[in-house]
Amino acid sequence: MARDLTVVLEDRPGTLADMSEALGKAGINIDGLCGFPCEDKGVIHVLVEDASAARKALEDAGIEVKGDRPVLVLDVSDRPGKLGGICRRIADAGVNIDLAYTATNTRVVLGASDLEKARSVI
Repeated sequence: MARDLTVVLEDRPGTLADMSEALGKAGINIDGLCGFPCEDKGVIHVLVEDASAARKALEDAGIEVKGDRPVLVLDVSDRPGKLGGICRRIADAGVNIDLAYTATNTRVVLGASDLEKARSVI
């Protein structure tokens, strides 16, 4: 099952390369990724299949893993309105989406306050 790791990097040239190389050297494929600056750090969300191996590879490289959580990974068609419909069903069920990004092969990654309830309405 794919999991989302939250990784904190220094906001300077080369840190994303360091993170990606550490995962690559460990044979970990990055299935999805998003990142943004936050104060003087870079916060990266990375989707991986083997979270424990990814965490070990990153920590061995001196890279901070701030979180590890289950997420929904949805295959979606690439057409207008598809994401809106999915998010509306989840919202109407009273579930808050607190993480969203795209992954390889037209997949969407969602973190939510109640994953099982969100999964049941999709």
